[in-house]
Amino acid sequence: MRDTVFVFARAPRLGAVKRRLAREIGARAALDFHRATMIALLRGLGAERRFRTVLATTPDRARVPLPIAVARIGQGGGGLGARMQRAARRVKRGRVVIIGCDIPDARAADVLAAFRALGRADAVFGPAEDGGYWLVGLSPRRPARPFAAVRWSSTHALADTLANFRGRRVAFLRTLRDVDTAADLRSVRQCRS
Repeated sequence: MRDTVFVFARAPRLGAVKRRLAREIGARAALDFHRATMIALLRGLGAERRFRTVLATTPDRARVPLPIAVARIGQGGGGLGARMQRAARRVKRGRVVIIGCDIPDARAADVLAAFRALGRADAVFGPAEDGGYWLVGLSPRRPARPFAAVRWSSTHALADTLANFRGRRVAFLRTLRDVDTAADLRSVRQCRS
């Protein structure tokens, strides 16, 4: 079965995305950042033919006009863990990667590295500087509830998820910064200049 990567994203709507960032830089600027970062990631992933790319949006029925063709699904209801587990279950026997769309430095090479790591590990994580993670990859040998009891949007998200993988082989990718605040955005921009 072909490897699959799900890009998790909120539908780009004014006032509905990057709310913490929007409080600091304005709703329009936050929307522009969200949309540009999502499109750049989808373009990079879509150019890679070694895996299948699927955009998983919330809300489910949102129309997301994009300048590129990409397969799409709705994330479904429930919390982030339930939505991620639902996406992972769509790939029963293959390897799956789930990646967020608010990490400007994430590349197709990172996803390829995740799939390589899944050749020897049961799971792979891309740690975020804030204690969470920007990518998770799962082999078919995953736990029944890989995202149970996770304190999302906290410094404990990665540690809580890792507790669900106790006794399994886990690999890590490079640590990246996701953009939740104006300080995060400034830091990413400074690193690029």
